Amino acid sequence: NLNGYNAVQNVGNQVAQNPRVQNDGIQNQIGNGNLVAVRAEGNAAGHNGNQIRCYNCRGVGHFTRDCTVRPRRRDVAYLLTQLLIAQKEEAGIQLQAEEYDLMAAAAYLDEVEEVNANCILMANLQQASSSGTQTNSAPVYDSDGSAE
Repeated sequence: NLNGYNAVQNVGNQVAQNPRVQNDGIQNQIGNGNLVAVRAEGNAAGHNGNQIRCYNCRGVGHFTRDCTVRPRRRDVAYLLTQLLIAQKEEAGIQLQAEEYDLMAAAAYLDEVEEVNANCILMANLQQASSSGTQTNSAPVYDSDGSAE
């Protein structure tokens, strides 16, 4: 720092020559030209040149949360991917958006399956309890089809 000035000075707007980056030439509020706003080409999610891939249908161009395909079966590859992402999350490594979506979708499917299993269990219990309290007034049929 010399006389209150930064030791490194930025003269004008300097941007590396990259065909994907456009220099708008916008300076910071002080107007010294040290900050340049750039606009990069890419998709709406802000991924530059990287193909996003759906973990559900393995399609390109959308996340799992936006997938219109029915959730795929939980095969070995799916479970292995989920395990690796869970280990990554447990180690404190920040998940990418599609990895987070996969874990959220898996948790949602687990909830749905648990609710469905509980509904089936309650229906079976209700049917069993109601059949145990009824009197045997229903006709009993013999093997020849005649009622007793």
